[in-house]
Amino acid sequence: MSLFTRSRQPLDTAEGGADSEDDTGGAGVAGEAAGAAEEAGTASGEGAEAAETASGEGAETAEAAETAEAVAAERDEGAEKADGTEEAADPAERSDSPPPGWFGWRRRYPRTARGVTIGTTVLAGVLVLFALLVPNRLERLGPEAFFRLPAEGILLAGLLLAVPPRSRRLMSVAAGALLGLLTVLKFVDMGFYSVLARPFDLVLDWILLDDAAEFVRESFGRTGQVLAVVGVIVLIVAVLVLMTLATVRVTNLMVGHRAVATRTTLILGTAWITCMTLGIQIGGVPLATKGNADFVNNRIEQVQAGLKDGRVFEKQAAVDAFAKTPPDQLLTGLRGKDVLFTFIESYGRVAIDDPAMAPQIDSVLKEGTNSLKAAGFQSRSAWLKSPVTGAGSWLAHSTFLSGLWIKNQQRYRSLTTSDRATLGSYFRKTGAWRTVGIVPGVRRAWPEGKFFALDHIYDSEHLGYNGPYFSWTPVPDQFSLEAFQRLEHGKKNRDPIMAEIILASSHNPWSPIARMTDWDELGDGSIFNQIKKEGTDPKEVWKDPERVRTEYRHAIEYSLHSLTEWVKRYGTDDTVLVFLGDHQPVPTVTAGSTSKDVPVTIVARDPKVLDKIADWNWTDGLKPAENAPTWGMDRFRDRFMTAYGPRGN
Repeated sequence: MSLFTRSRQPLDTAEGGADSEDDTGGAGVAGEAAGAAEEAGTASGEGAEAAETASGEGAETAEAAETAEAVAAERDEGAEKADGTEEAADPAERSDSPPPGWFGWRRRYPRTARGVTIGTTVLAGVLVLFALLVPNRLERLGPEAFFRLPAEGILLAGLLLAVPPRSRRLMSVAAGALLGLLTVLKFVDMGFYSVLARPFDLVLDWILLDDAAEFVRESFGRTGQVLAVVGVIVLIVAVLVLMTLATVRVTNLMVGHRAVATRTTLILGTAWITCMTLGIQIGGVPLATKGNADFVNNRIEQVQAGLKDGRVFEKQAAVDAFAKTPPDQLLTGLRGKDVLFTFIESYGRVAIDDPAMAPQIDSVLKEGTNSLKAAGFQSRSAWLKSPVTGAGSWLAHSTFLSGLWIKNQQRYRSLTTSDRATLGSYFRKTGAWRTVGIVPGVRRAWPEGKFFALDHIYDSEHLGYNGPYFSWTPVPDQFSLEAFQRLEHGKKNRDPIMAEIILASSHNPWSPIARMTDWDELGDGSIFNQIKKEGTDPKEVWKDPERVRTEYRHAIEYSLHSLTEWVKRYGTDDTVLVFLGDHQPVPTVTAGSTSKDVPVTIVARDPKVLDKIADWNWTDGLKPAENAPTWGMDRFRDRFMTAYGPRGN
């Protein structure tokens, strides 16, 4: 028998519509007790008659007479219980009934059984209350979140007390299943807020679950992935089942104590209205809440918006200011230049603005600015607002390259299956550039590469790297840039190059991190085996948020050093470097910041290149000023195309 089911079947009374659905008895049990008393009386008389017969006739022995008197005593005791002096006999204890409880343990250990019954009832109540009050964000998961009055719980209790028995059972099961689903969704939201700083999208985010499983496999191996997936499935099923059973048990308890439950519901309802009207708070948290109603309403609006988003995006994608521009009028201000669009993973504004990181990052940027200036390079910097934060790099890359706001996977799929032109498309359209991609984070087929108009793609398997992975990162940034030099940029008698370069060393979880080494000693990457052994253990790092932030800073420093040193070493008069962050890091690092800003910088030795963007009012150097211009990342493509086209300065 389940701990979340009753040990007796509920009996409906004929009068008043009351239900005897609790374990303490009621009208139905009283009727059974009365019947037991009548039966006991009859048996008592029979026992006495037997005793008299045995005594008078002498046919039976004295022992038989004593036995008859004992039987009569037992019957009389049963009658007394039926009269109310003691607890009524449980029908389950009749000789023709199966043993109560699990293999009769309830009969053998009645006090333990009663303790288990009370304990499971309390646990059921706690589970229901938890489901009603648990928030969907980890930072709100404090004690004050559970000292509130949930409007939905009070309303549900009133409905369950009012409806007929059969409808009540169906309603309690449905309510329990719904609470379980809401709880699961809140748990998923916690994960999304922790990584992406936003809730789970019921329409557009299912594909990201597959990406999450793939990330676990790449970080912890196939076994870790299987265990994680199985664990999640078991957890979801357990939450749904336990929440349903808990709701049913609490419902039975309320009905069994209808009068008390009704009064309590009315009192709580009045208290909720009072607290809501007066705005009473505890620790800054409103005592009266309708959080679940708001949660469901927001989800409904989100689903509606998601279903409409496809049509909205289709209209936006149809507008392209350069679609009809002749090839000979495209990017005329950059002809003959090598143009490198370089993304630094998770390089967000927090790295520059956060007081705990700013001094070290500022030092790296100043050093880079000065060393590049000494090599004849100038730079300008500003801010771009990314469509994502925490993760989703491909959405940021496609936003930057396409000039469209790619904020979800649905838009990304629509974009990559359309004929929308990207920066790569326009460079290729001119016929003046060879377009290549350095994408070390790609470890399997990447059909979208064709959409981005890349003549050749070098993924992690084609960079000549034979060193170790650094957690998620397949190839250290310094090696990726050296491979680009070896495979494309360093070749003689070549055409100008437009390259999309993804630097992945600053990808979460930032442990262990590669470090700079002599460029001439990179070889095939084997040198990084020893460097990895000297690095930190991600399992230990992620136990402490401050260590996570420190390792993130180290990773950004490494990526910046790799890039600036490559420019100093291999840059020419024809080198034009545009580098930027793709998005802010996860909330563990941003520490509550809601900004989606990322730095963007243009570096060139030819002064004419930077003169073209003089009216952008960007900051001199690699570090953008706090008040430097901030654009949406989707606006960069058209502004760049305009500045370096025939209409530019």
